[in-house]
Amino acid sequence: MTARGFAVWAGSRRGVALAALLAAALLGAGAASLHAMVSSLGIHLRKLPIHPADGRTLGSLPLETASWVRIAADRVESVEVESTLGTDNYLTRLYAERSPADPRKRVEVELHAAYYTGMIDTVPHVPERCFVGGGLQMARGARTIALPLDVSRWTLDPDVPDGLGPIYRVRASDDRRVRLPRNAESLAVRVSEYTLPGDRRLFAGYFFVANGGWVSSAEGVRLLAFNLRDDYAYYLKVQVNSTTVESAEELAQVAGSLLGELLGDLMLCVPDWVAVQTGEYPPDNPRRARPGA
Repeated sequence: MTARGFAVWAGSRRGVALAALLAAALLGAGAASLHAMVSSLGIHLRKLPIHPADGRTLGSLPLETASWVRIAADRVESVEVESTLGTDNYLTRLYAERSPADPRKRVEVELHAAYYTGMIDTVPHVPERCFVGGGLQMARGARTIALPLDVSRWTLDPDVPDGLGPIYRVRASDDRRVRLPRNAESLAVRVSEYTLPGDRRLFAGYFFVANGGWVSSAEGVRLLAFNLRDDYAYYLKVQVNSTTVESAEELAQVAGSLLGELLGDLMLCVPDWVAVQTGEYPPDNPRRARPGA
């Protein structure tokens, strides 16, 4: 290679390196500007994990209520199933009516609940996917049915700031008054029906509590839990299954009875979202440094 050729080659190498450095600098500046803009708008793309203030888990739910009693040991899944489930904070428990009108037709219902938090990258596990994927045949498409809840013991919370309510409180089994999700009076379950051997039917219904609200669809829960203005993200799936009811409406009736008596304790297993939104909890809540955020 001639001296002139070497100089051209060296110059081109320096030019390429300089261009690469300039591009990196521009990208870095662009990323910093984007981050600053996103922060100034109060948008939080990365969600932090959060748990109840006392670290309570779903296994703490009462073994019995006024109308229901546990009739078998809670199911503990294998490591493989837990990995698929995506959380170790879950409960699968079988309850039965304490005083059935007809002892020969005692209603039994399986309660399954699972808690997720932080950068939730799992697809919510719902019967329409999991039961069908496991080999069950859906007998009827899913539909949403209102939960007939007894709201006579609920009281309106007077301490909720404007824009976060109205929110009701209900008494848990330890006598604490616990905040319910927004619009809890309209809670509903998404119910689907499946065929079992021997001409039997399995009915399954579920809803989600997420970031202080609730939804009855897997699609809606991700939108609710990933509100761009929230620093934290969580959701709780609550599902009831039964082979001893005869219709989707009866499952909703049964679920309303059981969950109505467990609702306060279920809400002790999730963070108090009003406290989160006002910066009172957790102690390192970024909203403490952003009053009114």
